[in-house]
Amino acid sequence: MREPLFHFILIGIAIFGWFYWVSPEEDTAEDVETITIGAEDVALLATRFEQRRKRAPDDAELQVLIGALVREEVLVREARKLGLDRGDQVIRARLVQKMDFLTGAIASSVTPEDAVLLSYLADNSTRFETPSMIAFDQVFLGESPEQSQIAQTLSALNAKEDWSSLGISSLLLSTMPLSAMNVVDATFGRGFSAVIQDLEPMVWSGPVQSGYGLHFVRVTASEAGQVPPLEAIRDAVLREWRRETGEKLTQAQYESFAAGYQVEMPPDHEAGQ
Repeated sequence: MREPLFHFILIGIAIFGWFYWVSPEEDTAEDVETITIGAEDVALLATRFEQRRKRAPDDAELQVLIGALVREEVLVREARKLGLDRGDQVIRARLVQKMDFLTGAIASSVTPEDAVLLSYLADNSTRFETPSMIAFDQVFLGESPEQSQIAQTLSALNAKEDWSSLGISSLLLSTMPLSAMNVVDATFGRGFSAVIQDLEPMVWSGPVQSGYGLHFVRVTASEAGQVPPLEAIRDAVLREWRRETGEKLTQAQYESFAAGYQVEMPPDHEAGQ
């Protein structure tokens, strides 16, 4: 009677006895439920095993997988009978996620006509627009150059001297190839691209402030952002169309379901309070 194991067994019997007592359903020997494991279930188990192990399961391994699936189904059903799924926030969140997934899967399986994608592309052109690009040469003057140094460098540039030998040597690129504006800002500092994109092309201008100091800049090429043709970005447009359509379908389905419910709220939480 003093053994802890005996006390543990008594507590276990009491817990399972209570679960049996509160169970909403009672199974009898004559009322046996059927668990059906279909060929598609077995194929799915084999596929998952092969994805993990990089080989097909043998017969013994497949039987173990099937046994685990049966055990899972038995325990899930018994847990539901005991009401263990009720009030569990993790289970509730998972069920909501699966409902949303089922609706979103409808949009993912649809392949719209080109006219639909063209209309979607026109309405959301900014999402698919290529970034503006710019290329330039730069001569670095340092953080705080003297006015005489600035004037001397500008005079040399206007005289079309070898500009690559002018200014202060640095790790910055003297010639920046055609690059997106965010790449330019990542290299020279935020806001640098916004200043140089308005400069007159093929003319030395400045000094222009960067995150490192002052520069003379000569814009050599630029390209404005543009929307590519549908054929070039079909996959991206289709992906965005399916995502947005799935969100709309999910909301429409929820509103349809919600129409079948009447929600009662505490007076302090009613709509409009």
